[in-house]
Amino acid sequence: MESEGMSHRAVSSSVDVSQSVEEDPLVDGPLISHDALQSAIRREFTTLPTHCPAVLLLLLQVVYVSLSVCVAIVCVLEVGREECVRVLGNVRGQSVVVIGKVFVWLCVLLFGVCVQHHHSRVRSRGYLRFYRDNRTLKHLPFLIHSAGNTAVLVVMSAGLPEVDHLPVYLLLGILGLELLVSLPCLIIYTVRVVRFNRDRAGPDISQEEPSTSYNTTETGFRYIYT
Repeated sequence: MESEGMSHRAVSSSVDVSQSVEEDPLVDGPLISHDALQSAIRREFTTLPTHCPAVLLLLLQVVYVSLSVCVAIVCVLEVGREECVRVLGNVRGQSVVVIGKVFVWLCVLLFGVCVQHHHSRVRSRGYLRFYRDNRTLKHLPFLIHSAGNTAVLVVMSAGLPEVDHLPVYLLLGILGLELLVSLPCLIIYTVRVVRFNRDRAGPDISQEEPSTSYNTTETGFRYIYT
């Protein structure tokens, strides 16, 4: 009888120990709420600074095309020949326009490098959706200006006759078309970046968690009625 009582006490003590172990919390301290994690993510949000270079590039193109039209009217069309000689000297107005075109193209190239750098950092922080949505848009200004450079080289090397200043008009037409195509791309890109910085949303994984947390899984057997 005594041995049976000792064994009964040993079994009950082992059951109490196992129950106490199972009932002990796995994490010491209070749990972190989902709202606290979201607020921490929002505080750590880093803005994308590429909208400022986009606006500067947009203004640079408008100023360049406007000055090119003025140079073509004053120097090439000889509306103000004396002022052109006084400002540019012996340099042809058409050459000035082409040199300015090269400078603008270099600025577009630097803009593309800057955008690629910052978008790579955005992708590494978990904003893959934003990176994919603007993957083509960020390269369009460089592609447009490169195509414009090719068209300018074709016009300059074609040896077109100077009758009615045809090469100058073609050159200005290329610059105007280039401006009309690239400006919407820069405006749309600027609006998207400003909206991204204003929303200050978390990474893609944190945006998907609330929607998936409400999905319930069914376990067991399901009867199919026929």
